[in-house]
Amino acid sequence: MNLILLGPPGAGKGTQARFLVEERGMVQLSTGDMLRAAKDSGTEMGQIVADVMARGALVTDEIVIGLIREQLETVKASGFIFDGFPRTLAQADALSDLLAEKGQTLDAVIAMEVDDEALVARITARATCAGCGEVYNDNTKPIPADGKCTKCGAGNKFTRRADDNEEALRTRLMEYYKKTSPLIGYYYAKGQLSTIDGLGDMNEVKAAIAAVLAD
Repeated sequence: MNLILLGPPGAGKGTQARFLVEERGMVQLSTGDMLRAAKDSGTEMGQIVADVMARGALVTDEIVIGLIREQLETVKASGFIFDGFPRTLAQADALSDLLAEKGQTLDAVIAMEVDDEALVARITARATCAGCGEVYNDNTKPIPADGKCTKCGAGNKFTRRADDNEEALRTRLMEYYKKTSPLIGYYYAKGQLSTIDGLGDMNEVKAAIAAVLAD
């Protein structure tokens, strides 16, 4: 099963992808992670990525598709979660062509709908365990009183992203709506889109995704 999670920054796509990896044996294909791994890999593709990043140039769609192709060819999994790709209609077409070439399908596209104001309030209160990446929130899941992460038990340092402030988040939201939200109409027209409430409790969102995948 191959899946795309759509939603604006902070909608919780990473958290839900982690659940799917842990419980279903899927592999999360994160554009950022793939680029960093490729840069250090020493492969031909890695050398291309390293050169582009060293020059401060933008990584092309062709490079990202090439990295995804490598993963589809070499990684054995029960399915892939595409994270951070596609972001544009051209990238969606490229991904569709690649999956068809590999004899694979895109089984679900889940749009995590959110209210912008509620999202801003949630994200500006977010903190992350530096040790394991567990996410906390000042309002709904505060950092434990003893200062230790409840997931890894050892983490006692919590970080906040520099761009998790209202001004930066609203800029990121506008960029998302301009470039990525057209994908919602694209996948709706293909009959592949399902929508869920992305601002519920993480377990409620998890259950909603499971219900979509069970159909």
